[in-house]
Amino acid sequence: MEEALRHSKTGNRTYRHFSVPPVQPGITNKRLEFFYIGKKAKTIDQLINTFESGYAAENTEQAKKMLQSLSTRAISIPDVIIAEGSLGLEALTSISLFISQHPKLHTVPFLLEGSTLSEEDLFRIGNASIAEDIVSIFDLGEERLMSKIRFWKKIKQENITETKSAASDLFSIADDTSGFAKRTFDVVVSALLMIILAPLFLLIMLALRIESKGPVFYISKRAGKGYRIFNFYKFRTMEVEANKKISDVSHLNLYNPLKPEGPVFIKIDNDPRVTKLGAFLRKCSLDELPQLWNVFKGDMSLVGNRPLPLYEAASLTTDKWATRFLAPAGMTGLWQIRRKTKYKMTAEERIRLDISYAERSNFLYDLWIMANTPSAVIQGTNA
Repeated sequence: MEEALRHSKTGNRTYRHFSVPPVQPGITNKRLEFFYIGKKAKTIDQLINTFESGYAAENTEQAKKMLQSLSTRAISIPDVIIAEGSLGLEALTSISLFISQHPKLHTVPFLLEGSTLSEEDLFRIGNASIAEDIVSIFDLGEERLMSKIRFWKKIKQENITETKSAASDLFSIADDTSGFAKRTFDVVVSALLMIILAPLFLLIMLALRIESKGPVFYISKRAGKGYRIFNFYKFRTMEVEANKKISDVSHLNLYNPLKPEGPVFIKIDNDPRVTKLGAFLRKCSLDELPQLWNVFKGDMSLVGNRPLPLYEAASLTTDKWATRFLAPAGMTGLWQIRRKTKYKMTAEERIRLDISYAERSNFLYDLWIMANTPSAVIQGTNA
């Protein structure tokens, strides 16, 4: 193994490049490369043992210079960029923007190494939507880490291809009769409902203002079809800064996975962070009404799989679970109507319903789900 090092002016060591010769001479296949941002030697050692070649920088400013140089001079760019979550939200946001706006690097998956982060930091950084995934490379193992990287590379490439295709032909959806009917239905119905329900919107907004200080809307990053990330809107039903208290109520989670590598969902039964008005809005599903704007914009559909918070979507990147992201995000769906008969289902059962919808999705099936939605709207819980 070769290790090239550079000493900074302050005397601190900066890792630059690592390479491992091929086991068999003459191999010409493209070798996977990592780019690591951080100072943890243990992490670097793990990456060296996992990858065949890689680069490392101690901080985000060094990383930007090195990545810019690599993208200009190197024959290939890294297959993945991995940064320590402990670098801080500001630094991570800065490097994330640099990568996403770079003409070559925007196709490279950006992962955070979060094995040392607290649960609160994981939630805060995950909700900021600055990386494709938060992982622990020590717990994942080589095979699962490589699987994630290949998956995210594929997703990023497909999203770019889809964006370019949409830009070249804005109305390409018209070629798919079912898709065109679904989108037309979404736009017309969501627009009409927002007009009709405008007085109710105003009444709820006024009531929220009177009950407690804080924003009227709860806005969070969610992952929809193809892991596309968007701003998700709801009426606020919890006390302000409720996310900071997630660790205090995690024992009430209805979706505790049986296996640590399984899908991760958080849904709290009788959540103490919910306000009195919020409990009423949830029981009647009135808190969901602002999502009509998401539907109108095209972020969501009236019928689909529920858009997931990023920390939940990050646990569903394997081929086993990712099929559920082939369907659009929706206000209602198969899971909502099936929970009438089985409220406390496992995370695996919920995902299987999502996959079932993704595989059977069509406009007529959507109409059947919508027809069965009203009876599922009134919930017996404030979860």
